[in-house]
Amino acid sequence: MAKSRRQFLRIAGSSAVILAAGATGFAVTRTPTKALAPWHEAGHGYSDARKRALSYAILAPNPHNQQPWLVSLEGDDTFTLSYDLEQMLPATDPFNRQIVIGLGCFLELMRMAAASDGYRADVALFPQGEPEPVLDGRPIAQVTLVKDAGVAASPLFAQVLARRSNKEPYDTSRPVAAADMQAIAGVAGADVLTGAISDDAMIETLRDLTWRAHLIEVETPATYMESVDVMRFGKAEIEANPDGIDLGGAFLETLGLAGVMTRETLSDMTSIAYDQGLDMYRGLMSSAMGYVYLATARNTRLDQVASGRDWLRMNLKATELGIAMQPLSQALQEYVEMDALYAEVHEVLGHADNRLQMLARVGYGPDLPPSPRWPITAKIV
Repeated sequence: MAKSRRQFLRIAGSSAVILAAGATGFAVTRTPTKALAPWHEAGHGYSDARKRALSYAILAPNPHNQQPWLVSLEGDDTFTLSYDLEQMLPATDPFNRQIVIGLGCFLELMRMAAASDGYRADVALFPQGEPEPVLDGRPIAQVTLVKDAGVAASPLFAQVLARRSNKEPYDTSRPVAAADMQAIAGVAGADVLTGAISDDAMIETLRDLTWRAHLIEVETPATYMESVDVMRFGKAEIEANPDGIDLGGAFLETLGLAGVMTRETLSDMTSIAYDQGLDMYRGLMSSAMGYVYLATARNTRLDQVASGRDWLRMNLKATELGIAMQPLSQALQEYVEMDALYAEVHEVLGHADNRLQMLARVGYGPDLPPSPRWPITAKIV
């Protein structure tokens, strides 16, 4: 065992003893209750149907949990969806493709919430044109809610509050049935291409490929530091900025207090914390029990929004089936260091002539708390 690993385990073990022996009160108070409140408040306390629908939409999955959405309310029944240009990820997502997919997830969840409330959402995408080659301030959509007794509620909406992006090791003793994989892919619309991988040999191939893609992302300083910069360490940081990558809970906060896991140690690619991060992530990659993906024939902003809408439904279907999903976007990213693996994953999955928009590992994972969120009031401008 390497010295750095022994040192990490010694400190981590000491931290666990501290927690068990005398810091129960500390552990109990480490939950970022304020940052999790939007999950409990969704749909409640709003007389405006738009705010009721939007209070669910803010729970949508999105890259690095950046929550870039901004909403302006207009008249009594309309709103415009835009985005915060300060919440972009220029190193890992240089053309804002992933951000637009997240905004597509937002729109689909809004539509589902409105339908469950008896409203039809009439959505006009890119009313001022599609912003290219990067997002430039032009809005994503203008939406009008119309009371409609004939609107059908989606059965998947029941899974919204249970949906997670599960970034934990999965149970390698439990295979995922091919029929369930196909059911997840099957909820996507006709305007996208989906696939489900349950073949053992292909699973091994993708375990290796996604691990190599992760290595490239964390060994490329610009992309790695983009992640570190949006990490939130401990309850105080998470509640002050409930976006980004949350590193909370009593155990991680104790490691922070011990000086083991901090922004500084994670920024140092020779540190114990960096090495352990690699070990932990390799464990995640090697526990994949299957994969699902989503592709489009082209790569327009409309395609990206459609991909987000379908991805949201796929995530909800997996939740309904009790199956965990974690998006693995690294090999799909568009910066020069990733070029070779970008080509490789398209070739491996048989989509060299298409654009892979999303890829995720699936399996059976532990129950997790939700991710922190800004309240809808912070996103209405």
